[in-house]
Amino acid sequence: MSKKAPAAAASLLRLVVPAGKATPSPPIGPALGQRGVKSMDFCKQFNDRTKNVEAGTPLPVIITVKGDRTFTFVTKSPPTSFFLKRAAGIEKGATNIGQGQPFVGKVNLKQVYEIAKIKQADDGMGHLSLKGICSGVVGSARSMGIEVVP
Repeated sequence: MSKKAPAAAASLLRLVVPAGKATPSPPIGPALGQRGVKSMDFCKQFNDRTKNVEAGTPLPVIITVKGDRTFTFVTKSPPTSFFLKRAAGIEKGATNIGQGQPFVGKVNLKQVYEIAKIKQADDGMGHLSLKGICSGVVGSARSMGIEVVP
């Protein structure tokens, strides 16, 4: 009797895709094409799943491609930097950060708390306290050149 070939291991793929705007063009198409998955199938499913999210919101996606070329994916909440830029009303963070450098925007503690509540719903954040997540959001704001005011 011949032995069965072992099933190919599943591969993980991490991408950041704008909500409702997934297209088979780069970076999605080539990344999935290398693994033998039809990128149009992913795009249709992703756009359908994110139709309730504001269009263009960047969503981290973890795609698991199995050996038989089927896939599953999980969407996460937008990056903290996206929320901070929106709350501060800026397009991008500071290019130079340090002593004497001006802040590019301001957020208050209520906004930090709201961002932390959204981030707490992510899978990897369940074990952290809300205070700990707030500290992380404040650290991200400072590294972007955004001032946190009470």
